[in-house]
Amino acid sequence: MAKLTPPVEKNQYVTVKFEDLTHEGAGVAKVDGFPIFVQNALPEEEGNVKIIKVKKGFAIGRMMETTKESRFRTEPPCPVYKQCGGCQLQHLKYEAQLDYKTKQVKEVLARLGNIKDVTVHPTLGMEDPWNYRNKAQVPVGESEGGLVAGFYKQRSHDIIDIERCMIQQEQNDDVVQAVRKICSKYGIRAYDETKHKGTLRHVMVRYGATTGEQMVVLVTRTKELPNKNKVIEELRARLPQLKSIVQNVNSKKTNVIMGDETTVLWGEEYIYDNIGDVKFAISARSFYQVNPTQTKVLYDKALEYADLQGEEEVIDAYCGIGTISLFLAQKAKKVYGVEIVPEAIEDAKRNAELNGITNAEFEAGKAEEVIPAWYKKGISADTLVVDPPRKGCDEALLNTIIDMKPNRVVYVSCNPGTLARDLQVLEGGGYKTVEVQPVDMFPHTTHVECCALLVRKD
Repeated sequence: MAKLTPPVEKNQYVTVKFEDLTHEGAGVAKVDGFPIFVQNALPEEEGNVKIIKVKKGFAIGRMMETTKESRFRTEPPCPVYKQCGGCQLQHLKYEAQLDYKTKQVKEVLARLGNIKDVTVHPTLGMEDPWNYRNKAQVPVGESEGGLVAGFYKQRSHDIIDIERCMIQQEQNDDVVQAVRKICSKYGIRAYDETKHKGTLRHVMVRYGATTGEQMVVLVTRTKELPNKNKVIEELRARLPQLKSIVQNVNSKKTNVIMGDETTVLWGEEYIYDNIGDVKFAISARSFYQVNPTQTKVLYDKALEYADLQGEEEVIDAYCGIGTISLFLAQKAKKVYGVEIVPEAIEDAKRNAELNGITNAEFEAGKAEEVIPAWYKKGISADTLVVDPPRKGCDEALLNTIIDMKPNRVVYVSCNPGTLARDLQVLEGGGYKTVEVQPVDMFPHTTHVECCALLVRKD
């Protein structure tokens, strides 16, 4: 069979019309059916493109001149948008972002899961899609003027110094800037990942949107923090809303942000926030959704799909600190939650106690091991809820769900690709995907959260 030669080559100029967006937000044009991906281009646009890289099945280009602009294009309000890797879609009007995410979910379900006859509802967006993130997590570097703190440039580890992030809660930006200035003042050096030297690696800030409480976490390479007491004193003086100052030590040569050792330097171990009527204690290591407004939208949809009447037993796989479990417990007879991180299970138990919820039981371990063990003990479920990480559900868990035969499965997903794969497995095991509701948890990025309802065919 003759080897197909791409119809374009590096450094060639081509005139193209864009017809789609990739799942990473790049514009897609085609030359003789061969896809060309170009950052910052939108469907409907036409222009002259320089080919900068040619692969076996696609090419990457750079827009040199736009001859026709999309009606959905808008001016990004962020001054560093084109350099920063944090957002991908600020140049696309918000209503068009929502349409793009709905289309993405439909296409991925059909292509990867062969699920074509399911109802995919329009993506639920935000009334005000800015300043929504309740958690800032920024790397620290150095320049001639001292420390810099911001986000990495696209496809690099060069840090852009950012004073204001358009999708962060402004209160978090204030804390990051205070840490940067105070640590610069006291000569604390930034971590150098090449030489594996220096002290301050990342600054993390957590914010309780309903309480106004804040926690700052200083992630350091070393246990020693120079001028620690002076740093604490100045942070407290400059940031009266702070409830907690924490140090996390990560001495490894790794891209993973947090290390294993966490110490409260001042204040409380937890800050608090509410989602609807449920109150949560949040520690430095807790997994807690970053968009509280849309989390309520997502969890309300999960509760609606669960359709609890008060007599059901529910299993919540990947329960984290109990966020969905405690929502379900308000309507169910009993909820069993499982999570691999022991600290998260302790948080879940604490959160149940905090809310006076007595019909929720939590166990630490792998969902694919704990749930089959429960099943053997006679613990079954009328409804099963899964909210796995991006890699999706473990095969053993999917097989257990099929064996256990709950009437309903509610699948909350942050990755349409693994959602499609897992839905196909469950459909092969006797379930029907009834509907999928995308929720825009991360405006101006390409990420989309989904809530899917499955019911038994028999």
